[in-house]
Formats: sequence, C-alpha cells, structure tokens
Amino acid sequence: MNWDRVLDIPSDLQHSWIGLVGLHLREALLPVLAGLVISLPLAQLCVRFRWLYPPVLWVTTVLYAVPSLAFFVLLIDYTGQTELTVMIPLTVYSLVVLVPAIVDAVRSVPQETLAAATAMGFGPVRRYVQVQLPIAVPAIIAGLRVATVSGISLVSIGALIGNQGALGNLINDASIYNRPELAVNAVFSMALLAILADGLLVLVRLLLTPWMPRRAGRTPKAGRTPSAGKTPKAGRPDPAAAALEDAVR
Repeated sequence: MNWDRVLDIPSDLQHSWIGLVGLHLREALLPVLAGLVISLPLAQLCVRFRWLYPPVLWVTTVLYAVPSLAFFVLLIDYTGQTELTVMIPLTVYSLVVLVPAIVDAVRSVPQETLAAATAMGFGPVRRYVQVQLPIAVPAIIAGLRVATVSGISLVSIGALIGNQGALGNLINDASIYNRPELAVNAVFSMALLAILADGLLVLVRLLLTPWMPRRAGRTPKAGRTPSAGKTPKAGRPDPAAAALEDAVR
C-alpha cells in the first residue's frame, strides 16, 4: 500500500479529493434537507388527522425496504446516470426517520401549552411554527443526525451507476487500479464527514434550545432518596413554557 499516493485521485473521476468531498456532501445533505421540508407539513397533517399517520408510516417503511439498486433501476430511465438518481432514494429514506420523529415530538407537547397558545390568539399555523416546532427541536435534530449520517454512508452506492458515488467512487477505483489506499481514503473521509456533520447538528441543537439542560442530571447515590416535596432547581425552565414565552415576544 502506497501511502504517499493516498490523495492522488485517478483522472477518470474528474475531481480532486476536495472536489469529491464537496460532491459527497451535496449528494448527502440535499436529500436530508428535502426530506425535512417534506416531513414538516406531512407530520403536521399526520398530527391533525390521526388516521393519516398509519398509511404514511406504512408507505415510507415499505419504500425504505426497497434496495437502492432497485430504486436505481426504476429511476434511471427517467433521470439517467445523474446525481438525481442517487438523491431521490436518499430523500425517501430520510422520510422514514424524520416523519415519526416529528410526529411523536409534536404530539408530546402538553395540552395545557396548546390551550394557552390558543387563548392568546395563536392560529393553527402560528401555534405549530412558534410553539410546537420549537419544543420538538431536540427530536427533530435527533432524526436529522440519523438521516445525515446514514446519507453520508449511502451516497457511496452511487458508484454503481456511473461515478455518482462521490467518495465511494474511490472504493471502485481501488479494485480497478489495485490501489487499496484509495479505499482507505474513502472510508476515513466518509467517517470524518459523518462525525463533523453530527457534531455540527449537536451544536445547532444547543443554540436553538438554550432552555435545555447541557448535561444529564446526577443520579442519586445508592441508599439516598430525594427529599419529599423538593422543588426542581432554578435555572431549568420547562421547555413548553420557554417556547411559548419566546413565541409571545
């Protein structure tokens, strides 16, 4: 294995290593963004019309079970050997993660919070955007973390349809040119991108939810029980109350 050539990208890929990283991020993150845009109104419909949630969940789960190659076969006649052929399945896969996460988070908003928002004159749309979604941010970010990391790994499958796998193309070229260092480059590069993207989403959650505790509370030591009637520590406001207060401002 020639480590001196680990960043020496074969000319047939028509990209430098930086170019492959940019292409990989585009093919991985745009489907997640599209999935989020679709999931937000779709989840609200599922919350408002409870009968809609089971069929939506069933359809997305069935589509998630379809192998990527089958998706490529269905799409390639319409979208060709392009990035779009890779990104459409990834968008569908992200819906399976995001829709249940948003629905469960929005449904968990206390009814008294919704009643208070309604009493203050909030309509359904304003209540959803300014009250329910802020409270659901931790669950949404958790879903985005899963969808993003999965997308970064799944992009590599695009190498099977004509060099549309970005960094995954290096794995294919590693076998063609007998250069295992290219496969090592691809694996470590994708792992690094996944770690950085996950860390960035954690930072976004911290910025969007300043009322959330930054670390888990300490568990009581063995043999000790909390004092009866002890009130929660100050400085940790209820998320629902904090979101409603921010919406009023």
